[in-house]
Formats: sequence, C-alpha cells, structure tokens
Amino acid sequence: MDALVKLVDGIDTIVGQESLSERLSQKKILKVKLGVDPTRPDLTFGHMVVFNKLRQFQDLGHEAILLIGDHTATIGDPSGRSSTRPVLTTQEVDQNAKTYLEQAFKIIDPERTTIRRNSEWFRRMTFDDMLIIARKMTVARMLERDDFAKRYRENEPISIVEFLYPLMQGYDSVMLEADVELGGTDQFFNLLVGRALQRDYGQREQIVITMPLIVGLDGKRKMSKSYDNYISFNHSSKDMFGRIMSIPDEVMWTYFKLLLEYSDGAIEALKGGHPMDAKKFLARSLVARFYGPEVGEQELADFEAVFSHGEIPEAMPEFSLQAMAKDPVTLADAMAYSQFFESNREIRRLIEQGAVKVNGKSEKNFKFPLRSDRCPHVIQSGKRIFLKVIP
Repeated sequence: MDALVKLVDGIDTIVGQESLSERLSQKKILKVKLGVDPTRPDLTFGHMVVFNKLRQFQDLGHEAILLIGDHTATIGDPSGRSSTRPVLTTQEVDQNAKTYLEQAFKIIDPERTTIRRNSEWFRRMTFDDMLIIARKMTVARMLERDDFAKRYRENEPISIVEFLYPLMQGYDSVMLEADVELGGTDQFFNLLVGRALQRDYGQREQIVITMPLIVGLDGKRKMSKSYDNYISFNHSSKDMFGRIMSIPDEVMWTYFKLLLEYSDGAIEALKGGHPMDAKKFLARSLVARFYGPEVGEQELADFEAVFSHGEIPEAMPEFSLQAMAKDPVTLADAMAYSQFFESNREIRRLIEQGAVKVNGKSEKNFKFPLRSDRCPHVIQSGKRIFLKVIP
C-alpha cells in the first residue's frame, strides 16, 4: 500500500503496524496526535522531524491534532533528563505556546490542524480523579524507563510529579481518542502508556510511531538548546545557513533524509558529488523552506562571496551608536546590543580567543572603543556573523 509505505518511511519504531494497515485500508480518517510542551520559546530542527511526519498524515487526508501541553509543561517532561526540570509559570507557558503555533505552521497546514490544550481536562480534575489514573501504573513499571532507572541507581531525586507525567501524557490520548501518536524515540515509554490507558478505558489502542532524534551541530549529541548545538525555526536566514554549513559532513545525509525527506536514491546521487556542494544545497534548501527560495539563493551567494572569495557581504544588520546610548561604546557593548550572542560571557570568550574582527583585523580587547568619527565599523564573529555599526 503506497500510503503505508510513505508513512513508515524514515521512522524509528512503530507499534501497531498491522492495525495502521487495517485502518488505512478501511479509508478511516485517523486522529493523529502530536503533543508539544511549550517549555522554551523556540522550536528546533529536532522538532521538524516529527512535524514532517505529521504533515505527511495531513497530506493523506487525516486529522492532525497538535496538542499543546500547557498543563504538563508546568511539570516538565522527564524524558532523557538527569535532573528535575525547573518549574515554569503559567504566563511563561502561555507565551511559549503562542510562539510554538507560529513556528509549527511553517511546516504543517494550519487549515487542517486541530489545536487542543490539555488544560481543557486537567484543570477540571479533582485530586480523586488523578488518584484513579495513578492506580493504573506501578512504581516498578515506571522504573523500567532508562532515565528513571539511571537516576534511581545514582541516588538522583525523582519527584512523584515526574512519575505522574507519563500518565498525564497517556491520558491525553484517552481524551482525544487518538488513533496514532507521534514522538521522538525518547518518548517511546510515554507513548506506550497511552496505549495502556486507552485499553483500560475501553478504547482501541493508538498506533505508536517514533521518529529518530537528529544530532546537533557537534555531530555527537542530540540537537538541544541545552547543548547549544541547535538550529531553531526562528534563527535568522543568515544564521540558519551558517549553522547548517558548520555540521560535520557525515551528519548532513541524515538532515537530507529527515528534514528535507529525500529518498535514499536521491541521497546516494548527492554523495557522488563534492560534499561542500551538497552541504550548500542542503543549507539553501532548508533556508528556502522557512524564508522562501529568493532568500535561500541570496544566503548562498553571500556565503560563497565571503568564504570563497574572502569578501564582506553586501547586506548585514546595522546598529547605531546613538541608539546604544553609551559613551564610549565598546566592542563588547555593540555585540551585546545586537542580541546575536547567548551571553556577555560568550562575547568576552570570543573576543579574548581572537574570534572577533573589527574592520578585518582581529581584536582581543573587549573594551575596544567604537568611535563615531571612524564609522562604519564592521564586526565579524567567527564565520557566520557580520554586524555593521553606524554613527
């Protein structure tokens, strides 16, 4: 069946493939659930992998349900964590949820997406209601999870609330009567809990599909903001292009497969050419996915001008000394004002390591003054960031 072949392409694990085949053959419109907890304001390319799969279900006419875990986000998913997550306020969660939707709709079709929030049912629950759900899972079963087992062995604290999280995620599937639930490989245990709870509540068990976790810019660890090895949906087109170009060559083939959804045959054809050409094509294509083909072409042209010919790009962000309202404005001040850097500590480290140039010359003094009578100043940080300082 063509639909089944497409839907299982690129996945890591599926539980209930026979059931999926049966439901597809019956022309049943499936309720396909993807839950996201808005614990941070940005979605990354790691999220893009599972959003691509959700869009595939949409394209085949199925109902995509994007579940915003605004209630579970106040707990924090313990999957893959070595410690308890910090508690978020309701206001932080609501703001993050708003930006999540704006970003998600860059991949999935908003007209064919049902948005639900699990606060719809959890905020109405009594403590007795939660106890009924809690009785359906044992501590021994919870400790089958690798991350919980590891923390238990190492005497790291595990809160009772974290034990409740998989049950809450599973109960979401009961309330939505989900036919399919998608997630990353780190969500496998939680997704299986959903099947178990649906069975207990007399529903047909959902099909579980997990997608691979892509590695980040370091080529080793999974993409995560915690590791600062990520590419976000909200990165500027220039920064997105530059970050993609920084990944190890061997990693880019996975990006072609999971982010651009290239077939194995197409990837093999690309491997026959020069790796640099393939990576530039990858970067241009992904930037075009978020910003349009013209922007993708422009970023490619700027990249080639800078790295192939040693030129400074014609277009770069401009910042005014007057707007910074300091006298004098130092190199570190201007870099911090640009908001292109994670922290003042990172700025100081980059300058002291000689990774910052001012007007083409390496500058290791973070207090270097940027004088208005010598503007414009062009600041270059590493291979990706160019800033112009004007009076």
